[in-house]
Amino acid sequence: MVPLLLVLLLVLVLFGAGFAVKALWWIAVIVLAVWLVGFVVRPAGHGGRKGRWYRW
Repeated sequence: MVPLLLVLLLVLVLFGAGFAVKALWWIAVIVLAVWLVGFVVRPAGHGGRKGRWYRW
């Protein structure tokens, strides 16, 4: 009984880790897309030059 529970626990942990990694990949892709769009849609800075779209 104990080995079966350990195997089920291992499957649950690996499934959860796989889901978390996949979710983090989607978040990374969305952040990359927003970052790239920021370079295209930058507001004009001082003197008519392209400014930074972020604050730091």
